[in-house]
Parts: sequence; C-alpha cells; structure tokens
Amino acid sequence: MLQRFGQKLRNNSGFAATLLDVYILLNLGFLALDVFIAHSVNAFAHRVEWIPFYFSLAAPVVLALTIFTEKQNLRKFCRLGIAGCAICLGIAGMLFHLSSAFFADLTLKSLVYTAPFVAPLAYTGLGMLLVTNQMIPDTDRQWAQWVVFLSGCGWCGNFLLSALDHAQNGFFDATEWIPVITSALAVGYFITLYCQPDQAGLSKYGIAVFGVNFFVGIAGFFLHLLADLHLPSAEDTEKFLYGAPVFAPLLFSDLSVLAFLGLSKWR
Repeated sequence: MLQRFGQKLRNNSGFAATLLDVYILLNLGFLALDVFIAHSVNAFAHRVEWIPFYFSLAAPVVLALTIFTEKQNLRKFCRLGIAGCAICLGIAGMLFHLSSAFFADLTLKSLVYTAPFVAPLAYTGLGMLLVTNQMIPDTDRQWAQWVVFLSGCGWCGNFLLSALDHAQNGFFDATEWIPVITSALAVGYFITLYCQPDQAGLSKYGIAVFGVNFFVGIAGFFLHLLADLHLPSAEDTEKFLYGAPVFAPLLFSDLSVLAFLGLSKWR
C-alpha cells in the first residue's frame, strides 16, 4: 500500500506539495496547544511566551486563506511572510530557552534541566518547509532533497529531546531507551542517504526505520498518558502540566510522515 501511495506521489505533479501544505498547516495549529501546555507550567511568567501561542493560532488561518486567493503575488507574500516569522520565532525561542538557565551556568546539568531548547526550532523547520514548498515545485529533485534534509534536522532535534528528557529521571524505566535508539537509527539513515544518495534499496530501509518510529510515537503517547494519570495529584490538569509531556512522543510519528513524504519524491 505504501508503495502504491508513493507511486501516486511521484507521478502526480503538485500532489506532494499540497500534502506538505496540509502538514505545515496542521503542525502550526497543533503547536498552539503544545505551547499553551508547556508555558502554563510557569503560568506564562514572561509576556513574550504568548507570542508563539498567538502566532500558532493566526498563521494556519492565514495559510488556509491563501489557498483560495487567485492573486499569486499576495499568496507568495503571505506564505513567505509567515515562513520568515516562523524561522525567526524558532531561533529566538531557542535562545530564550537557553538563556533561562544554560547560559548562566554553562553545565551539562543546566542543559538537561533547562527548558527544552530544541523545541522552538520546530517553528524554524516549518518555516523552511514553507519556503521550500513555495519556491520549488515538487517535481524538482531539490524539493525532495530539502524536505528530506529538514526532516533529518528534525530527527537530530528529536534525538536530543528524547535523550535529555529521559535523562531527567535517569532513564528510570528501561523502555525509555527505545526512542533514543530508534531516533538515532533515523539520524543514521539520513546520514547514509546523503553519503550514498544513489544507493539502490535504501528506500526500503527507510520504510522500515520510519515505520518503527511511527509506532514508537503512538506507543510513547499512551505510555506518557498512563504515567500522568497515575501521578498522585489532586487535579488532573496538574498531572498533565507537571508530568511526562503527553504530546512529545507524537513527534516521532509526525517526523516519520514528513520523512515518508520526502522519500516518496527522492530519485
């Protein structure tokens, strides 16, 4: 089934680009919920913490409206404008998270226990995907190369997030090593793909690697959810605010979809 779907993506001009637009739109919208939960931990102590939340609410609406406009210049201006804002927002967020503790102490401990510095770069990645989709047709090999490259960058960040997040409790449960290992395999796959781009059969390994990671994300979501529900807290909201990040494992499934999309046009 995956092979037939991949064949359809390769043969239909514009279909992959449309799917990538939908992917970007859904991810930007979902980040509003993710940011709201993450920043509620400190009750939005700094006003600037509201910026990514409001941006994630507004950007998908504007992107959706550009689909219906016939004015190409306006469409391009809006899409590239949102992309530029997302890129800058991600970089600024990373620096803001690092400045909360890491730059003060410059220790591995402060890096592990500070706000997740890689997380805001999701905006940067989505912004660069939007630029790619706007400037390069999906029939061009560069489109696939950029999508695969940005997916690889996302997997590098995902590996760091998995390792640092689970290091906070010293990998208390042995299953916490699974996402670290599978995300490392994903990073290794991308390195191999770029070192040997014309190697036959690599796509089959990609289906296996990202298929496994897709289900690791689903399983991780339920494991985090169960862990939070069993926390000895008076209110359910506190369990989700201060417990294991429920939606974090879904990044594995999310990035697997992006990898499949890029690899489907890789040739």
